[in-house]
Amino acid sequence: MYPNLLLKRASLTPDRIALRYNDVEWTFAQLSTKAIQFAEKLYTKGIEPGKRIAILASSNSQLVFVLHGCMQLGCELVMLNERLTEKELNYQLADSAADYLLVDDHAKRDLPFAHKWSFDDIERAERTAFEVEKEWVKERTITIMYTSGTTGNPKGVRQSLENHVMNAMGSALNLGVQPNDCWLCTMPLFHISGFSILMRSVLYGMTVNLHSKFDALTSIEEILSGTVTRMSVVAVTLERILTELEAKDLLFPDTFQSMLVGGGPVPLNYLERAIERNIPVLQTYGMTETASQTTTLPGEDAIRKLGSAGKPLFFAEVRIEGKEEVGEICIKGPHVTRGYVGAAESKNPLIDGWLHTGDIGYIDTEGYLFVVDRRSDLIISGGENIYPAEIEQALVKHPAVKEAGVVGKEDDKWGQVPVAFLVLKGEVSEVELKEFMKSLVAPYKQPVSYYFVDQLPRNASNKLLRRKLSESLIKNT
Repeated sequence: MYPNLLLKRASLTPDRIALRYNDVEWTFAQLSTKAIQFAEKLYTKGIEPGKRIAILASSNSQLVFVLHGCMQLGCELVMLNERLTEKELNYQLADSAADYLLVDDHAKRDLPFAHKWSFDDIERAERTAFEVEKEWVKERTITIMYTSGTTGNPKGVRQSLENHVMNAMGSALNLGVQPNDCWLCTMPLFHISGFSILMRSVLYGMTVNLHSKFDALTSIEEILSGTVTRMSVVAVTLERILTELEAKDLLFPDTFQSMLVGGGPVPLNYLERAIERNIPVLQTYGMTETASQTTTLPGEDAIRKLGSAGKPLFFAEVRIEGKEEVGEICIKGPHVTRGYVGAAESKNPLIDGWLHTGDIGYIDTEGYLFVVDRRSDLIISGGENIYPAEIEQALVKHPAVKEAGVVGKEDDKWGQVPVAFLVLKGEVSEVELKEFMKSLVAPYKQPVSYYFVDQLPRNASNKLLRRKLSESLIKNT
């Protein structure tokens, strides 16, 4: 059993700031009151503990109250991605067998659902008191989040109370916890990167400075003001921050403690530029099935082990499957999901206690994990393995290249050959790029074609969707 997280935190540090949004602040005592009041209104509507509530909403203070309110009532949260199509959303609603759907605005989406209410519909309801549980069983499902579905339909991942708590505790033992910590949250709350910050907040007694969406200039202003100490980003958002800092010749202040970068391998060029701007970047590795981080590079090793995702957090174990040095990353620990819902419910995510991630990497002699790429994105050309991330890292070293995405193209002679999609920040020709790449990667890894695009396809957490690039390649051939 664990204590009711929010009630416990509100009793320990009632007057500490829990949430800041649009210059308005709420203490943990106020957050607890708002959550229970919303739960009582849900109860008036006939929603009982144990029911499954799907939520489709933008990240703002109201969503935070709703999420905590649903948890206080003992409901499971199905976190829906705002950027999905109606078809994709309807699939997840059906697959998860959600009992209710809550939306922040009826006008946003026309989703046919029997029990559908807006947040305002609930707020207008009377309050009906119920007995709030003081203790929560650790096996209880807190959230259900759907994987990005790189192949086939996405799977609904169960994330238990224990998963969330042990992940947050592992992170705390790695990063440390200070009373003045404030996490700048620009990641969507429906994604594990965003939701995990809310969980850390109640466990650590930490302030969350919430933004509805990422904006490089606003984020930089917050950090320069000294109000926030930590932030989570992915490679593309890190690059946008770097570009703005470089244009204004600014450095981050020493008050800023760490910038966690996840969502896939980070180009070394970005990490080197971050060091020049006094940004303490800690590369991390995690996934929906692990309730966020599994490994994180400690600050003292950031330069010495540049490019590594670090060592496993305290409660996690990582190994490489396969006979070769580079193989599939496997994870074990109390932060790992024990199952799925819906169509994938019969699928056991664990093999002999280990989660096989589908990611490719290696562990060096000192125990540091290096993530190479997704196994599904691997390009096999003439029998040689080509990792797109390696080519992408080389491409972004060119001063005219802002972002790069590499995929395999079918080839009669070699089976597959790499092609590159580029977002530029300066003028460069395909001939110049081919000449530039000659000294950086082996001939068989050289992209045979270059496509210049305005933007690369990304999901809500800004992860590159290489399958979308492959689809566009097929359509144009």
